[in-house]
Amino acid sequence: MSTETPENTTDPLFTPVRFGAVQAANRVIMAPLTRLRAEQDGTPNDLMVEYYRQRADTGMIVTEGTWPVREGRTWYGQPGIETAEHVAGWRRVTDAVHAEGGTIALQIMHGGRISHPEITGTGRVVGASPVAAPQPVRIAEGKVDAPVPHELSEQEIGEVVQQFADAARRAVEAGFDAVQIHGANGYLLQQFFAPSSNHRTDRYGGTPENRARFASEVTRTVAEAVGPERTGIRLSPQHNVQGAEEPDRDEAAAVYAAWADAVADLPLSHVDVLHIDPADEIVQSIRRTTGAPLIANSSFAVPTTREDSAHLVADGLAEAVGVGRPVIANPDLARRWREGAAENEPDPTTFYVGGATGYTDYPALSD
Repeated sequence: MSTETPENTTDPLFTPVRFGAVQAANRVIMAPLTRLRAEQDGTPNDLMVEYYRQRADTGMIVTEGTWPVREGRTWYGQPGIETAEHVAGWRRVTDAVHAEGGTIALQIMHGGRISHPEITGTGRVVGASPVAAPQPVRIAEGKVDAPVPHELSEQEIGEVVQQFADAARRAVEAGFDAVQIHGANGYLLQQFFAPSSNHRTDRYGGTPENRARFASEVTRTVAEAVGPERTGIRLSPQHNVQGAEEPDRDEAAAVYAAWADAVADLPLSHVDVLHIDPADEIVQSIRRTTGAPLIANSSFAVPTTREDSAHLVADGLAEAVGVGRPVIANPDLARRWREGAAENEPDPTTFYVGGATGYTDYPALSD
């Protein structure tokens, strides 16, 4: 890791920033990245310890989406935070990151309908309404049609809210500095936000306030469990992926405003917003209303560059920037960006295949 400190540069991207309880050394944030290297029971292993340790020079690591309960699992190889074995495995990861001087947050992710009964192990998948996702899902035998989810009852919604809070407590037990609730990318929370996947007529559907209610209850309950200063969330308004379609701009803005209003009294650690234009009023309104530091993410389709990141921070559009594929290929990306060094190119064919190749074997500058 570089001996250069943030104080050696005047570029705002490399100055410290506070996310509630987390003091980050720079504003280059490792975005949550699905890698599917955990053991089959969801326990983090030696490979994951090394992978996250290598990337500790980013201001804060946000882990890959991690299931709070088995019914929330979306893929084989995805880690969990449900059992004592999971906690012990993640403790090895957090200890390794902290030993390198880094900070790390656990992303808690419930896939909802983006799964299959074979993967959840409960005989069902769940969602806001009994509407199947449009894309197929991958199980052991290959891709199959997405199943129709079980519509969560109001009582079951309360149980899922508590599952998020229990997972957050286990994350803190495992040594994480913070947690991030996954409310984006078409997974369970966004299945309640989006009119395409939420056809409910009860207190969790219909109006913007009702469609935002589940996410605001999860946010508040997690904040009560581990403290708002350790609680962040990822959102992706109008990202329109995996069948969570939010086509009407005014309606989408009203839903996310309702969520922000409902949690505005909480001093949240951060809001991490995935949107093609971080300057968009939907994004900036969420930032203003919550008062939380904004981690900006632009788009899956466009890799984040040093220049774009520097402009976002220098222009005051975000407190920090989430970076994905460049961090996969460059374990010391923050150092490379500080020093203007060349970058390794990521190999997408190795993103989800397991093993060390394309995971822990990208060279650092010191190599």
